[in-house]
Amino acid sequence: MLQGIIFDIDGTLVDSNDAHARSWVDTFAEAGYDVPFEAVRPLIGMGADKLLPKTIGIRHDSEEGKKLSKRRSEIFRKKYLPTLRPLEGSRALVLRIRSEGLKAIVATSAKDEELNGLLEAAEVADLMEEKATASDAKRSKPDPDIVEAAIEESGINPQNLVMIGDTPYDIEAASKAKVRTIAFRSGGWTDEALEGAVEVYDSPADLLACFDSSLIGREKRGIR
Repeated sequence: MLQGIIFDIDGTLVDSNDAHARSWVDTFAEAGYDVPFEAVRPLIGMGADKLLPKTIGIRHDSEEGKKLSKRRSEIFRKKYLPTLRPLEGSRALVLRIRSEGLKAIVATSAKDEELNGLLEAAEVADLMEEKATASDAKRSKPDPDIVEAAIEESGINPQNLVMIGDTPYDIEAASKAKVRTIAFRSGGWTDEALEGAVEVYDSPADLLACFDSSLIGREKRGIR
């Protein structure tokens, strides 16, 4: 029986993917790297351990990688985080899920120091029962580490969980952790890119409107 929902945050409950990309572009430019927004944006959803090698060819755990990651977080929290807003229906969806007796869990590639601000921006900070971040994992999505940490935090069997995310990296990470995924188009990806998700919706509001007929609604009623 379905017992919990694992939520990604960025692009899933809060409209933040472009902001994360711009914070990386700003960081690279400040450090003398010319990396365009278009090169960074498709990588949002991964952590610095994946993004830095793919963009400028350095390891995230190198001295320069650590410096760039720290600076990006500072820029994001100061310049972009205050501007973020929840995606339509985010709080209402989490409330509906909790009203169904399901545990609400976070699994995000964000660092601990960014998570509270993101949850506040999504207007769900008081609703999440368990949280797993990049600080809890050696490798970011699409590796399964963060999802596996969320599973461990929840104490729920993976077969009794569903993850909601917005990128192919969420789907791949959840699949490796034996968790099914519902995907949102709100992160900017096409249905083709989101292949592997059990269901795809436009946004939290769209899933909420279709809740009774969704995978979550059906399983709560014992319908497969």
